[in-house]
Amino acid sequence: MNKLKLPPALVFILFGCLMFLLSKGLPFGQFDFFGRSALKWICSALGGVVGFSAVIQFLRAGTTLDPKHPEKSTELVVKGVYNFSRNPMYLGLLLFLLAWGLHLGNAFNTILAALFVAYMNRFQIAAEEKALEKKYGAAYRSYCVLVRRWF
Repeated sequence: MNKLKLPPALVFILFGCLMFLLSKGLPFGQFDFFGRSALKWICSALGGVVGFSAVIQFLRAGTTLDPKHPEKSTELVVKGVYNFSRNPMYLGLLLFLLAWGLHLGNAFNTILAALFVAYMNRFQIAAEEKALEKKYGAAYRSYCVLVRRWF
């Protein structure tokens, strides 16, 4: 099993900082378009709603929010926002990163957002999936068939 080393919140902050540095240091790639500000706020709002809903569902289920120890979960949460995404908390973070990229206005930040997804898939989600499959077996495998990893 992959060892979970960095908390997702720290990974999110690191990628946000990299996006800022890229937008300030890269002499090209800047963009602007009609509706950019509105799209930024829509992504932020969606990120907040999706992420907050996911946290509330975990709290209501009485299961762990600790991303470093998915094996400590006490219930497989599959309802609500989890009907649409197996990882809505991480999807919320991705939406915030996309909003941040829109705010910064550098097209190359989309590459960093994609790298965030790749990092989370490889170093966070893969380990969580192994732990959940081990704990919940066929129920988790069935859930994975019905619901996509991100959206």
